[in-house]
Amino acid sequence: MIIVNDVLNYLSQKYPLNTACTFDNVGLLVGDGNTTVTKVVVCLDCDINAVSFAAQNGAQLIVTHHPVIFDGLKSVTDGSVVYELVKNGISVISMHTNLDIAEGGVTERLCETIGLKNITPYTAHDGFLIRSAECETTTADNLAQVIKSSLNTVVRYADSGNNINRVLVCSGSGGDFLTDVIDGGFDALIAADIKHNVFINALNHCVTVFDAGHYNSENIIVKPLCKTLSNEFDSIDFLIFNNEKIKTA
Repeated sequence: MIIVNDVLNYLSQKYPLNTACTFDNVGLLVGDGNTTVTKVVVCLDCDINAVSFAAQNGAQLIVTHHPVIFDGLKSVTDGSVVYELVKNGISVISMHTNLDIAEGGVTERLCETIGLKNITPYTAHDGFLIRSAECETTTADNLAQVIKSSLNTVVRYADSGNNINRVLVCSGSGGDFLTDVIDGGFDALIAADIKHNVFINALNHCVTVFDAGHYNSENIIVKPLCKTLSNEFDSIDFLIFNNEKIKTA
């Protein structure tokens, strides 16, 4: 018999909770650690659609990347995500920034999906662990097309006009790491949630910045995370939920 805490302990060993950022909220966030688990849903976000999917499929646990509870809750009412989780007896384990930085974690998977080589952990100016990597020397236009096709996403980018070989990569929000690109002599930054002023600052420093989209740059972890869990807990039925309402056009 496998319980929620067994899954939590395994994930915590692979992606230690104490490596998450201090602002983060990770671990068992909803539910009872002693609940028996026979079916698990793995997804990027535990939104109301994921809860409905889990309930319809008889899952006792959802494993997510983004925390189902991040900021303080002021109410838990009928129809809200937390209310529906508790009502249906579904627990949630979230692995966020500790999964971002881990070996085989989100940022590393992003590099691999794009086809980058020589992927190496890189400590940014704020202490966060991202990745440095290389590609065959190319243009911003060409690399943008590779990112677009690899992630099935829409790519926004500021093209410095220079060739690209050495890049810094951060899954999800990463505009703050432009400083590291400039100081480290990298050619480009690949991340998401890039603000307009970051694009302009990049051009002023003759470096290229790519915004690959938050969802698309991180949803690539769901399938390998599901496989990792399936290999460890072969008696559990693992299901993947992709939020099809988050789209690119």
